[in-house]
Amino acid sequence: MSSPLSKPQIIAHIQKSLNYTVFDTKWIPCSAKFVCLGNFPRGTGVMQIYEVKQGEAQLIKEVEKPKPIKCGTFGATSLQQRNIATGDFDGNLNIWDLEIPEMPVYSVKAHKEIVNSIDGVGGLGIGDGAPEIVTGSRDGTVKVWDPRQKDSPVANMEPMEGETKRDCWTVAFGHAFNDQDRCVCAGYDNGDIKLFDLRNMSLRWETNIKNGVCGVEFDRKDINMNKLVATSLEGKFHVFDMRTQHPTKGFASVSEKAHKSTVWQVKHLPQNRDIFMTAGGAGNLHVWKYEYPAQRSKKDSDGGDVGVAGTVNLLQNVTLSTQPISSLDWSPDKQGLCVCSGFDQSVRVLIVTKLHMV
Repeated sequence: MSSPLSKPQIIAHIQKSLNYTVFDTKWIPCSAKFVCLGNFPRGTGVMQIYEVKQGEAQLIKEVEKPKPIKCGTFGATSLQQRNIATGDFDGNLNIWDLEIPEMPVYSVKAHKEIVNSIDGVGGLGIGDGAPEIVTGSRDGTVKVWDPRQKDSPVANMEPMEGETKRDCWTVAFGHAFNDQDRCVCAGYDNGDIKLFDLRNMSLRWETNIKNGVCGVEFDRKDINMNKLVATSLEGKFHVFDMRTQHPTKGFASVSEKAHKSTVWQVKHLPQNRDIFMTAGGAGNLHVWKYEYPAQRSKKDSDGGDVGVAGTVNLLQNVTLSTQPISSLDWSPDKQGLCVCSGFDQSVRVLIVTKLHMV
């Protein structure tokens, strides 16, 4: 029997109130700094850079932008440049040099409507191949951009003629383990999850989880697809084992009723891909561990391989706020250090202890 003290603890290290709505927050790689993205009450966008110093978050830079900023990623930048790519309410994709964030170093009108979600790969030494950014929008399209190529996307996944356009809420890269292979997963407001194979430019798999998909993330971007977590409205999340794809049954999955409200986000621990944190609509965070089954695949009656899902164990949970925690980011450098923001107009730096022991 493990004692409560041997379990990971979630400690709110710093809490900072902001004078704007914050939508996304990200650690700046190889630093004790993080970026907050959002919008001022007057309808303009804001980007703030904070540094964690002596137990406080000190504001070191603030820039105002014409449009509210919804999401950001460092995934397609080099560790030398550490440029952040952002998506805004007007459908623009911008890349900013945080040393001089007044003018974007790259800008493109990516979508007709708000960019809900953004992810990057091929930068920071994570994932082989070109540096690419994927954006998902309310206009129903998912587009992949190479920042070295101006104006037009390298891939555009949009509904067929006559198909209903669904609001794309979340996108994520994965399967980037060599120079050729790469996948994008997208989640939509009607519960659809689609996996696009960028190598073959095809839809590799799709499913529906009955509720709007708020977040998707592979446990690692730079390995042969292993696991995918999808979070949804109504408090559920699903873990798919992505190693074995059955021609008709698809991927095996386990689902968990995690929160009493929407699960806004999922983020895997960079130092251990079997541990992940979910952020909920009631202001709570849950830390989970995935346990693999004894065998990850078995033969079905036709002799084909079918995946076997594992189980999910709750390690710890905490309630931080009465408002939804809408963004969450683990530090890539310090295990257990994490930053999150909520609709209570606050940003919090958290420390999750004992993660190396679970």
